[in-house]
Order: sequence, then C-alpha cells, then structure tokens
Amino acid sequence: MHRQSWQQLQERRAQLPHALLIAGQRGIGKFELARSFAASLLCEARTESGSACGRCPACGWLAQGNHPDLRLLQPSALAEGEETEAAAGDAAGKKRASQQITIDQVRALDEFLHVGTHRHGARVVLLNPAEAMNRATANAILKALEEPIPGTLFILVSSEPHRLLPTIRSRCQTIPMRPPPAASAIAWLRHAGVRDGEQWLALAGGSPLLALELSAKGERALLDSLLGQVAHGKGLNAVLAAAIVDKAVKAEKRPAALKRTLEWAQKWLFDLTLASQGLPPRYFVAHAPQLLRLAQGTDARKLLAFNRKAIQYKAQCEQPVNSRLFLEEFFLNYIRLF
Repeated sequence: MHRQSWQQLQERRAQLPHALLIAGQRGIGKFELARSFAASLLCEARTESGSACGRCPACGWLAQGNHPDLRLLQPSALAEGEETEAAAGDAAGKKRASQQITIDQVRALDEFLHVGTHRHGARVVLLNPAEAMNRATANAILKALEEPIPGTLFILVSSEPHRLLPTIRSRCQTIPMRPPPAASAIAWLRHAGVRDGEQWLALAGGSPLLALELSAKGERALLDSLLGQVAHGKGLNAVLAAAIVDKAVKAEKRPAALKRTLEWAQKWLFDLTLASQGLPPRYFVAHAPQLLRLAQGTDARKLLAFNRKAIQYKAQCEQPVNSRLFLEEFFLNYIRLF
C-alpha cells in the first residue's frame, strides 16, 4: 500500500543519509516499512525490487531478532510479551514497564556504534516511536546524529514528529507517509476478513492497521466505554462516567491508555463540531444521528473552545495524573457544552 514511500527509500540507497525520519499518522504501517527497509539494507541477496530475500543468513538472524548489526530502541512497554509481564508485575507490586526510550538504552549503543560491523555492511539503529524519547535521551541521540559514523543509519519512526527536537528533525531526511487511498485500504481490510471496512476505516481516520485492530476489538474497550458516556450529552453523570472510563483505562494492558482515550474524545468533539454546522461526521459515521441530536443542544463557539481545551488535556495526561480526577474534570466540562 506504500509503494511511493518504498520507492523514496530505494532512491536513497545509493547514497544513504545518516538519519531518516519516517513520519505519518498512527496505524498506517510506518514501523513495518522501517523494518522492511532495515531488513533490505542488511540482506545479503536482495530481490530485484530491493526487498530482503528472506533466505540468506542475515535474514535468518533478523527473523530470530538477533542480527548483530541492528538495534531496536523502543519503550519496554512495547516489547514483545510486555502485556503478560506487565499484568504479572502489577499483581506483584512491581514497577510498570517504561513508556519512554530511556537514556540507558542510548548509552548501551556506545559499543555497538564504535566497533566494526559483523557482516561488513550497513549498521542500523531503529527508534520507534521517536517521540517516546525524553529530553535527556533526545540530546544523547542528537549528539550521535551530529557526529555521524560512516555506514550507520538511524531510522526514526514517528506519529508525532512535531514533538521531536527541531535540531533532530533538521538532521534527518524525512519520508512522509500518508494513509493509503480509501479504496486500497478497504480492499486490504476485506482481504483480512473485515466486514464494514468503510465504517472501521473512517473510525480509524484512514489508518488500515488501526481499523483492523478496532474490528477485532483490539482497541474497542476504551472506545466503547467512552462512547457509552459522551452520547448522554447533557444527561451525563460526570462522576459515574469518570468511574466507568477510568475502570476501562486501568484494565487496558497496552501503554498510554489515558492518552488514547483523550484522542478518541478529540475525534468525537471534532465530529460534534461538524454536526453543529450541518456536516457529516468524519470518524463516527455510524453515530451520525446521535451527533446531530447532541449538536442541536450546543453551538460551534463552545465546541471550538472545548476542542482547544481537549488539546491541553491530552498534553496533561501524558504526565503522571490521577486518572479518575482527570476524567471527572473532563466530563464536567463536557456537560457544560450543552
């Protein structure tokens, strides 16, 4: 679905930069593209299209996750098997896995970056998602980008590139990724066995991988708990709503559950704003009648103001907060729309 982005990467193969930034919205396959390109760089018998062959020793190591010339930096909360470990850790009172790429992970790159490659080819450092770097980590990566090592490529994957340091962005060649055409995405979803692909794709903002997750209930516990409350409008009980949604947030095993809840809330508010202007929804197409009914009890001025407030809420929920109190405040302000 991303032939153009793949072609852009292939065109850079002859003269690789020291850093690439693959940027685009969540759920469109950025990380998969980055991994495929890293695999093609390390492969010893590439195909005519530039893809990894899948049969050489290098591809074998990649498949096992232990190629000596590749390092993946990601939050430990995203590591394979983290869901099970986090649940067990919580039960034992242990510290939750980090949602950030830590400075220790970057420091661990020192030996990797300053010894020769094992296969006399490329050396790749893959960061996903790059916006998960805190300030100290970002500065350490910046130093590595300012002093590039020949034959070494950093690939940064980001759904929120605006959150990266401008100095990091300026040292990367950016590969922008856009959602695939709707027809292609719907056909892909149909092939994956998803019914009502148009509805799920709209809900996912055009991101087919997220649409696939939603159709399989991978993300819907949070979403359903939120929708069950905001649909009440003026009749919403803020304290009860906060308790219900907070329960879903705390039951979620994947990281950043509160942040994702706020992202859904922003999409609901966006569609509510459209409905107030007599326009069809962009995301919640199956809820068009509800949105129209709710929009009749508010106005665009209030909605636009609360949309701006929701941006602040999203930033706040990335910091340590009491999620129950946070959600109570959100729902109390939501009721005031009507």
